[in-house]
Amino acid sequence: MTRNDVFVRSLVIILGLGAILGGSEGRSEELVGHLVICGGGGLPDAVRGKFVELAGGPKARIVVVPTASEDADADGPALDEFLAPWRKHGAASVKLLHTRSRAEADKPEFVAALDDADAVWFSGGDQSRVTDAYLGTATDAAFRKVLARGGVLGGTSAGAALMTRVMITGGTEKASVGTGFGFLPGVVVDQHALRRSRLNRLLGVLGDHPEVAAGVAIDESTALIVDLGAKRWEVGGASYVVVLKPSKAAAPLRIDVLHAGQGGELGSWDVKDRVIQQNR
Repeated sequence: MTRNDVFVRSLVIILGLGAILGGSEGRSEELVGHLVICGGGGLPDAVRGKFVELAGGPKARIVVVPTASEDADADGPALDEFLAPWRKHGAASVKLLHTRSRAEADKPEFVAALDDADAVWFSGGDQSRVTDAYLGTATDAAFRKVLARGGVLGGTSAGAALMTRVMITGGTEKASVGTGFGFLPGVVVDQHALRRSRLNRLLGVLGDHPEVAAGVAIDESTALIVDLGAKRWEVGGASYVVVLKPSKAAAPLRIDVLHAGQGGELGSWDVKDRVIQQNR
């Protein structure tokens, strides 16, 4: 094989990887379901109820992924704590899905739990545990299929951070960043935002990632509810969501502070007060 042949083959591999990696963010047009992204703390009954409602109400089949938590490796009653709140809200079926093994996450018998799921909920903990186990596996593809057929993905705290491609993994003033699932394209999400004064670290991430259109800071007991098909979002819960839009050219940084019922448009992240409620 000549050096030219090696170069061409390497170029094909690189371009192919680029298409795969770029396509995972670009597949958003195929995803027509909803996201319920919560900032941590106590989850209000109204937000939990909204998640179940979007999943089908009494007919909802929910899969809970506790992998972010170290308690996910426990047995018996400890695991039931991840499921009990959803059972109380009357879902038809609530199942647990957990592994630390990427090989296991690629097995058809493991992924089968998601085949008829209407919704998937990611519990809190360490978001990197979830991406380490599932990102790029058959389980990841199955999560996306839930959205593609109009289902719901939701999560709180760590389960919020993993929703975007640029994923905040830790840090106080200066964030550490990894790669998330990219279910919500074009932005970066931070959680416990006002309670733990995290706006500055989110601004730092925006400065380091000019390709990101906006930063979305979600406070505790609060949710960003996204309709991917209609390309709209609204706020639910007890506190605030702050949308940070980096300056473009001579325009200043735009900061919008939003409470329950307020919303806007995906892509532009322009705020349209009560846009979803007006169009129901």
